[in-house]
Amino acid sequence: MNTPRADRWTLARVITHLFLALFALATIYPILSIITISLRPSDQLYSTSLAIIPPGASLKAYHAMLFEKPFLTWMLNSFVVSVAVTILGVTLASTSAYAFSRYRFPGRGSGLYLFLITQMFPATMTMLPLYVLMKNLHLLDTFAGLVVAYTATALPFCVWTMRGYYDTIPVELEQAALIDGCSPWQAFYRITLPLAAPALSITALFSFMAAWSEFLVARIVISRQELYTLPLGLESLAGQFQTEWANYAAGSLLVCVPVMVLFVALNRYIVSGLSLGGVKG
Repeated sequence: MNTPRADRWTLARVITHLFLALFALATIYPILSIITISLRPSDQLYSTSLAIIPPGASLKAYHAMLFEKPFLTWMLNSFVVSVAVTILGVTLASTSAYAFSRYRFPGRGSGLYLFLITQMFPATMTMLPLYVLMKNLHLLDTFAGLVVAYTATALPFCVWTMRGYYDTIPVELEQAALIDGCSPWQAFYRITLPLAAPALSITALFSFMAAWSEFLVARIVISRQELYTLPLGLESLAGQFQTEWANYAAGSLLVCVPVMVLFVALNRYIVSGLSLGGVKG
């Protein structure tokens, strides 16, 4: 026999599941809309049909993006920049966060909080100084300019994540390695760094995503069409008088594929990396 307390618990679970179902539906609906638009036989944004697969659906938009538009060039450009940002971001974050975690030096606390403060300012505030800086360094219209800008943007979050994870690794493991004859550098990359694999995965994923889908900085730094990244290339499909909506939607879905593959590949590290990295502040 159910008690009033059990009935209230059951009702709370039903309400919770309904809320989660509605939230999931609201999240999935825009993606389904983009899929529908990409399958329409003509470049139409609006339709009275609610069918996910529209009448006369075709894959012409995907064929046009892959073989008629310079989409593969845009993807290659984004891939080169994103991989460079990932390598540079992981290298800098893993070493600097280790210093913040293991050593005590003047300005340590101030440095960490300065990293945190940089995340409080919107990206639009940095557009003008970023342009002036890139111009003075002759990095406009170069991939190097994008790599520097994206790495600087992603580094504060990555340093805090890595530092929090390093704090959960017992320092006694490194001390034992030093006693066995390892140098401090060998103790770091043979003992500590492998144990920090989940945090390294989070850092790599965040660095990659920060560069893969970024638009504002790319618009400031890049103006030559042959250097367009994916966001810039997709934006070029939106004309003043006509927008290639089907191609735009197909390109938007194709952009998501590499990130989804990377997310699935690193999925087993993500939960542990985020949870353990936030234990100590």
